[in-house]
Amino acid sequence: MTTTARTPRARGSAGPLVIRGGRRRPSSPRGRRSATLTAVAAIMLVYTLLPLAWLVINATKTQEGLFGSFGLWFDSDFALFRNIAATFTYDGGIFTRWLLNTVLYVLAGAGGATLLATVAGYGLAKFDFPGKKAVFAIVIGAVAVPGTALAVPTFLMFAGLGLTDTPWAIIIPSLVSPFGLYLMWTYAADAVPDEILESARVDGAREFQTFFRISLPLLAPGIVTVLLFAVVATWNNYFLPLIMLKDPAWYPLTLGLNRWNAQASTAGSEAIFNLVITGSLLTIVPLVAAFLLLQRYWQSGLAAGSVKE
Repeated sequence: MTTTARTPRARGSAGPLVIRGGRRRPSSPRGRRSATLTAVAAIMLVYTLLPLAWLVINATKTQEGLFGSFGLWFDSDFALFRNIAATFTYDGGIFTRWLLNTVLYVLAGAGGATLLATVAGYGLAKFDFPGKKAVFAIVIGAVAVPGTALAVPTFLMFAGLGLTDTPWAIIIPSLVSPFGLYLMWTYAADAVPDEILESARVDGAREFQTFFRISLPLLAPGIVTVLLFAVVATWNNYFLPLIMLKDPAWYPLTLGLNRWNAQASTAGSEAIFNLVITGSLLTIVPLVAAFLLLQRYWQSGLAAGSVKE
């Protein structure tokens, strides 16, 4: 017969009673598992990874193999490297031009949007000025307005300025990121303590020195988070280039791949679905690499401000 000894519980203690020597112990809340949550997580995992698996598998097939084999399994003719080479050389190597255009739009548009959001968000969080509440209301209202609702007015304005069918028609609208501004505003309010700024000012540091030497390192997780959102939004931007650009030489990858995909419905044109799929796979590789490399900054940036002391 097994004897058990109960550890006396301190008065006022809210913790569970531990029984030493017994066979049964209360399960820890961290060790509990929910079958429903596990099933939901599994469904979401399949929903997320299945299109990616389909894309990877079908990028290894020829044009004939796409229609002559099962979609979720490989064909006998492994043509991944041939498809990649054909993607970069088809139509005079226009895919490379589209890739460079997309990189240009991301560096100038997403990079500029992150810079502006960082500077403006820091200023709104750490400085008081007349009309600050009105600016806050405008930013919140701008976040709620979808980008498609502003596409036609933006096109009319740029057409009047003669900037349509130029890279500026994509770069300049990408510089405006109300969500990034709001995110940096709320992040800077908690990430940069006012006491540190006051100490730096007492020591004689100027505002620019304080920002670059003290505040900027503290804002790094938030900056990376805003940068990732801006990069994804600019990289996957489709509707704005669709209405702004006519010259295929300035197309981004999204618009260029759609043009290749539309060739199948054009009389006398060649269907190149294998190149469209391979190009789509090559398009998401930089985004996946960016998320994997900056994942730790991104996670810490999302968690900032969630715990109050």
